[in-house]
Parts: sequence; C-alpha cells; structure tokens
Amino acid sequence: MSALTQLPAWQALWDHFADAKHHHMRDLFDTDPQRAERYALEVGGLFLDYSKNRITDDTLRGLMQLAREAGLPAKLKAMFKGEKINSTENRAVLHVALRNRTNSPILVDGEDVMPKVNSVLARMGKFCHAIRSGEWLGYTHQPITDVVSIGIGGSDLGPLMVCSALKPFGHPRMNMHFVSNVDGAQLKETLKKVHPETTLFIVESKTFTTQETLTNALTAREWFVARARDEKAVAKHFVAVSTNKKAVAEFGIDPANMFEFWDWVGGRYSLWSAIGLPIMLYLGEENFTELLNGAHIMDQHFANASFEQNMPVLLAMIGIWYINYYGGGSHVIAPYDQYLHRLPAFIQQLDMESNGKQTCLDGSPVDFETAPIIWGETGINGQHAFFQLLHQGTHISPIDLICSLQNSSSLPGHHEILLANVFAQAEAFMRGKTAEEVREELAAQGLKGDALETLVPHKVFGGNRPTNTLLMDRLDPRNLGSLIALYEHKIFVQGVIWGINSFDQWGVELGKQLAKTIHAELAGKLDDAPHDSSTKALIRRYRRANAGL
Repeated sequence: MSALTQLPAWQALWDHFADAKHHHMRDLFDTDPQRAERYALEVGGLFLDYSKNRITDDTLRGLMQLAREAGLPAKLKAMFKGEKINSTENRAVLHVALRNRTNSPILVDGEDVMPKVNSVLARMGKFCHAIRSGEWLGYTHQPITDVVSIGIGGSDLGPLMVCSALKPFGHPRMNMHFVSNVDGAQLKETLKKVHPETTLFIVESKTFTTQETLTNALTAREWFVARARDEKAVAKHFVAVSTNKKAVAEFGIDPANMFEFWDWVGGRYSLWSAIGLPIMLYLGEENFTELLNGAHIMDQHFANASFEQNMPVLLAMIGIWYINYYGGGSHVIAPYDQYLHRLPAFIQQLDMESNGKQTCLDGSPVDFETAPIIWGETGINGQHAFFQLLHQGTHISPIDLICSLQNSSSLPGHHEILLANVFAQAEAFMRGKTAEEVREELAAQGLKGDALETLVPHKVFGGNRPTNTLLMDRLDPRNLGSLIALYEHKIFVQGVIWGINSFDQWGVELGKQLAKTIHAELAGKLDDAPHDSSTKALIRRYRRANAGL
C-alpha cells in the first residue's frame, strides 16, 4: 500500500463516500438555499462557482484534511522558496519567479534569481519595442510584418494559446504563425503566407538540439537564404530562445539576439519566460506585463489563502474526489469563447504531461488513479458533438465551463445566446430530467399511452453531473494570466496529494530514442536493427513505397 492510501483522511473519505455517492445535487440545492453563495469564490477578475459538484461540507472538510495530511502546506512553501522539488532532475520549480511582481528575493542554490529574470524581461522589452515600432528593419530595410515561432510542446502551445486568446490586443501589423509539427506540410503552408523581407523567425529550444524544432528551423533557414542570397541576412531575421550560445551562433543568429531561460523553468510552465517572446512581440511589453500581473495575483492567493478559500486547492481537491473516489477518468475543458479555442489543448499538455505518472516520489508504484484524460472543445461546438455523452453517457467526466461576462465581439445578440447556453448547460448537467418530468412534457405535446411510455426512458437525464463555472470579468491579459496560473497550481496540488513528481516527463523519452534508430534505417544509413516483427514490417513497407525517391 502507498503512503497516501494509509492516511487517516484517505480512509475517512472512503467511509464518507459510501453515503455521499447516493446524494443528488437537486436535493443538496433544495435543502441549502445558501449553497450557491457558500460554494463560490472570487480572485481578481475570476469568479468560480463550484456549487454544482457532488460535495457537501463534510466532503470539503475531509478533502482539506487529506491535503494537510499529504503535506501540501510544506510542499507549497518549498516551491515558492526555490527548493529542488523536482527531485528526479534535481531542479527547483520556479515559474512563480518569472511573474514575481513584488521582486522579493527567490533563492536557488543561495543565489537570488530575480536580477536575471528582470534582465531578460528588460532585453525582451527592448527588442520587442524595436520590432513593433518599425525601428528594426529586415535585409531590404522593411519593417517586420510576420513572426514565425518554431518550437514544440511547451515552447509552442503556451505562446500559441495566449496569442490566439488575446488577438484583440495584438499589434495590427503583426501576423503570428506557429510551427511545431515536423510534418513538412505545416512549415510548407506557413512559408507560403510570408515574405522573407518582412518575416522574423523565432527558434525556441533550450538546448538548440530538439530534433523537431531544429529540423523545421534549418528548413526555414534554407528557404530564407535561397531568397535573400546572403547568409549574413539571417542575423536580421532569426532570433533564438535558448541557453546554447555556441549552437545559436553556428546557426547564424547573433548571440546578442538570444534570450535565455533556466533549468528551473519547465517547458509547459515556460510561457512567462523568454519562451513568451512571441507573446510580447504580438501584445507588447505592457500587455505581457499584465499577463504576468494576473498570474502573480493567483500566485499570492494560492500562497496565502486558507485551503478552504483557496481556488487552486478547491479545484484540485474536488478533482481528487472524482478521480480517486468516483473513478472519473477524464475531465472536460469547455471554454465558451472562440478566442480560447486552444485552451483545452494547452491544459491537456499541462495536466497530462505533469501528472501522467505511475511512480511515487519514493520509487514505489502508485496504487490509485493519477491524472485524468483532459479533453474538450469550445462549448457551443461541444454541445453539438460530445455533450450527448456527458449528459446521458455512462462516464463521470467533470466539466469546467469557462466564459467572460463582457461581450468581446460587440455583435448584438450573440453574447446573450452564448451565456444563456453556459448557464443552461450547467443547470442541465446538475438537474437532469426525471421520468415524471418527461411524461408531463410529452403529455403536453399530445402524446399518450404506449407511444408516450416508449419514449420516456430515452428522454430521461440522470443529472448529478458535476461542473465548475469559471467566469472572467473580461478576457484580457491580466485575467488570462490568472486563469493559466490557476490551472498550474491546481495540477501541482494534485501531484502533491498523489506523491508524484509533476515536473519531469520521462515518458516522452523512449519514443524519441527509438525514433533515432528507425530514422537512420528509413534514411538508408543503418542496416536492419533489432525490432519486433511488426516494426520491421512497417519499415520494409516504407522502403518499398519510397524505393524510387
């Protein structure tokens, strides 16, 4: 048995669950007129309604006790102090330092990291001002109009999501493009849209050796040099976010245009760092600072609020309730805002790469469920796709419904319909529809007898499906920063409860290692290596199909 499953609070929650699993949220609302008011919380520009969950006061007390017994208070302090809580890589975990707006010292190995953080932010600001103002000119003395960000994983999803979400705040001259897929189709189609004279490429790779990123970057460089006909022009059109000055210089990028970050910045937590250079280029230094400010507001709340009134802790522990007690193996992110259409993919990586682990910190195997499968889509589209399963399927999948109160499109009538659907879906998931209500509805439509009774079971909704409703005053840089930090901290809390390392990702390595050998075989640089019969057959099929190339 793991340490977690032996905690008194873990066992007490199982005893509580035996009774609580029979509760229906309809009854919980009927017996507690103040439920919506008591189970709600506001932090900055974010409002959370968590009342439509299968929880009671006793549930929350038990969950908060579990958080304390699992050591969350000490782990939280350790992260903010810069201790090396990423134990498998012997690293601190300090994305909070990147948005530490009070500038209070944060030490790693006895050194305050804030001067370096501020120095890089200042360099980013100066560079972005030069690009945005038109002071920086390309090799034909034209201002930059297109930015192509080349990265993968956290170096891509974070900046892509933020630039998409905050498009109304973007520079009117700037067109943003993101390339992550080593499938040449993505880069090929991107290069069709841009001109070498007015395009800036940002190559984002900590080591400057990531295969997918370097393959795309080198192809982009070849494309550029073939048109500019001058190797020296690369320095005007390529910049790097990296720590490998030697490789950056060999690529042809001026090291003065290399923006660094540090090993205590995890990839999926890195948009606040120099990895966020595309964000600052598009939104400007002031709006990027507001993004940091919003995250800092949530950081301070997370660090200082009591667990019972702590938004990340509440979301995390309610998630534990479903994952580990109800057996809810998935969680849906449903933003009701087209600008947030990339948020589900971003949260997917943030959560599943962080907590998709089967080994505890002490090396023992887990004997409980860890990260849920994160999936989702914009809410309105989801309603006409997968919401059927959420309403009447057999799975328990908690849902985060996310929207902004302010109408961002300014088109009359649209936002009211959007918000009506958000609130209606939350109510429908909670209430459901009983057989008696279905009969009454069908009778009012003129049905009766066998025709009515045959239809009744198909139109019954069990309800009792959990949702969290997250409202932003408006979708702006500050509130988006708070929203992202909220999910970061929620995921951290769940990792602490499970006793796993949320900040490594060894699971991505094996496939990469095998791919190097297979790539050499596909390219004809290596004779048959030992593989299973299936892999050998697939390699042979590829070679036959491309024998004439």
